[in-house]
Parts: sequence; C-alpha cells; structure tokens
Amino acid sequence: MFKDLKIFIYELPSEYNENWLSNKRCSNHLFASEVAIHRALLNADDFRTFDPNEADLFFVPVYVSCNFSTVNGFPTIVHARSLLFSAIQFITKNYPFWNRSQGFDHIFVASHDYGACFHAMEDRAIDNGIPEFLMNSILLQTFGANYKHPCQDVENVLIPPYISPESIRKTLEKAPLTGNRDIMVKKGVHPKNVSGKFYSKRVRTEIWRRYKGDRRFYLQRHRFTGYQSEITRSVFCLCPLGWAPWSPRLVESVALGCVPVIIADGIRLPFSSAVKWSEISLTVAEREVGKLGQILEHVAATNLSTIQKNLWDPAVRRALLFNDHMQRGDATWQILTSLYKKLNRSYRRSRAPSQ
Repeated sequence: MFKDLKIFIYELPSEYNENWLSNKRCSNHLFASEVAIHRALLNADDFRTFDPNEADLFFVPVYVSCNFSTVNGFPTIVHARSLLFSAIQFITKNYPFWNRSQGFDHIFVASHDYGACFHAMEDRAIDNGIPEFLMNSILLQTFGANYKHPCQDVENVLIPPYISPESIRKTLEKAPLTGNRDIMVKKGVHPKNVSGKFYSKRVRTEIWRRYKGDRRFYLQRHRFTGYQSEITRSVFCLCPLGWAPWSPRLVESVALGCVPVIIADGIRLPFSSAVKWSEISLTVAEREVGKLGQILEHVAATNLSTIQKNLWDPAVRRALLFNDHMQRGDATWQILTSLYKKLNRSYRRSRAPSQ
C-alpha cells in the first residue's frame, strides 16, 4: 500500500528520548505510544531511510511523558514545550530540512490528554494552545473531538493510547475471548472519580452514586494487578471520559473482548477506516448515564451476539495495539496508512519533476 513511503528518523541526543527509559514506566504507561512508535519505526526497514535527502517525512523522537511526579506518580508535562523547542533548535542547527519547509513534513507524537496543548485540564489546555512552533507539523495525538477544538487545530493523525500487547497476550492465554463472561458491567472507580468536582464532568461520580449497589454493576474503588482478567469476564466495560474524552480502558476493553460502552460526548475515535466502532461498541450520552441499566439490558437481550462477533475479530484488536516490530494491520501500520495520504506535504515530492 505504501511501499514507496520513506521516513527519516532524527538521531537526537539521548536527553530527548533514551535517557528517560531508565524509568521502566516510560515505555509502559498510557502515554507510551511516543516510545512505541519510535521503536516500531526504527525497526521498519521497508519505510525507514537513512538518507534524509530521499525522505518524504521526518520523525522527531522526543519523549515528553516520562517525567513522573514524585508527589502522585502521574506523568508531568510542564517541561514538554521547552524540551520540544530545544529538539527543534538542535535539528535546525544540524540539518537543513526543518527550515526549508518550516516543519511542514515533520512528525511529532502528542499522546497526552489534550494533545499538544500539554495540559490535563481542558480550560488550561485551551488557554495554552498548541505551541506556535508545532503548528505547521503533523501531530500523532490521542485527543480527538468531532467538533472544532483548539487542541486539534493542526494537521493530525488520531492514535490510540498505549496498552502493552504483552500484557494483553498473557491475559488472553489464561482467559480466551470467547470464555465465560459472568460480570455484566465492569468499571474501576478510583476515589478521585467519586469526590472530584471537575474530573470526568462528574460522569464517573454519577455512575458510582447510581450503581454502586446494583448487582449488575461491578464497580471497584481501586485497580489491582489482575484487573485485566476481570475484563475478560465482563460483557460490558464502561469507558467514560476522564480529564479528556479518551481513556486507555477503551483499548483494553476492545483487546480483551469486552464491549466498550463509550460515555464521552463528542469523542473522535482512532482508525475509523479499520475499526468500525459503531459495530463493536455502544455510545451512551453523558446525560443518559441514569439509563445505563436499561440500555445495557436491552442490548444484552437483542443484538449482543452480533456486536461480540464483530468485536472478537482479531483484526480489530490488532489495529489498536503497538508492537516493537510492526505487524501488518497493527497501530503503527494504521499510522503509516494515514501518513501515506499526507504525501502532499513531502517537500521532496513537491520538488520532483513531473512525469
């Protein structure tokens, strides 16, 4: 499909990427697609070029999500803008390719709550906006909305959050997709989800309030090591918004065969040409959370088997998972498919003589 696509990967000083891997979480947490994509492209011999003069696109591998807070353990991205700007200064000083196109053919990963707006809170993210120095480039980002939003007002490819394919494989070895599913509805509900005034627009708080005593709903206050095994036992998995509309539970649910119930108004979902979301998931409006029980009972009594048949297609799971060595149809493959459609941004091709 895209055999003539050529991508040059900048070799940056290790302070921009490799040094961060000293913390093992860097390559395994929900924002780790920035690491996974870099690794997959390094191993993609058919598409990687070592000659920047024959490249269509340029990948800038900067890991901005691996600075974990000593207070709460979450990734902190306050340094993201300065680290990325520094990387651009480096490639500008050492290569001619950024200046000739002003970054038009350069690719960055922004796997954070609101993409390259680099903040978990939407109002702050909007105020910050996307840095001016990234506005011409292509962003691979997890944030997507089906309406105009300042944090996606840039050329972008929507990607899934990172879930370890190894963890999925190990879980499915113990509990196959088509095994017994004795939990009707599953959702982990962290304490902050219960008491938080702003988090999840109170959707998770409402789920807990309405359904904590409902025997159909298996709600937990804390996530534990074997929680993926419970996903394989569940029929429906709730995927409400968090700070941003997307959640890693969406990918875990699909990969482990639990019908995702998406509760995030206006969310745009990744790889819609490869994953027919309307055929494998349910969407419930945030205002309809109070009717969840009725909605899910109705689906269970009508078209659940059809949804599960579509969901359990191995190609669906493959499309949402990143592998160190790219596989046909996996998440990196889907990204390259999208990038191939953007070859009009290739400076080299725009200067090639017409045939």
